[in-house]
This record gives sequence, C-alpha cells and structure tokens, in this order.
Amino acid sequence: MSDGNFNRALLPHTPYASGLKAGKAMAKMRAVEAFTRWLQHDQPALSSDEFHEKVDSFKQLLAASVV
Repeated sequence: MSDGNFNRALLPHTPYASGLKAGKAMAKMRAVEAFTRWLQHDQPALSSDEFHEKVDSFKQLLAASVV
C-alpha cells in the first residue's frame, strides 16, 4: 500500500509547459496572419506604412492581452 508519497522519476515525462508555450506562440502567429489577410481584404487602399503600423499595433495589443 502506498502512503501517498511517490517518486516523480517514475511518472511519464509530460512537456506541458513547453507545449503550452509553443501553442501560444502558434496561436499568436496565426492571429497575426489572419489579421493581415483581413486588413488586406477590408482596407486595400492603405499605404504600406499605414498597413505595417496597424499590424504592429495589433501585435502589441495581442502581446499585452495574451500572457
């Protein structure tokens, strides 16, 4: 009978933290790609500078909201 103690070395390796970090990075990347496509479709008259400014602003907003 176990007394509730266990050896962590016997547990299977689960890279939860690294998988979570990779998943968040992938989600951010896809969100920026989707926003870029939407912006190109919705506001095609934007100049290159305005376009990049809006994308950078979205990236900053996304970084601030997703920790």
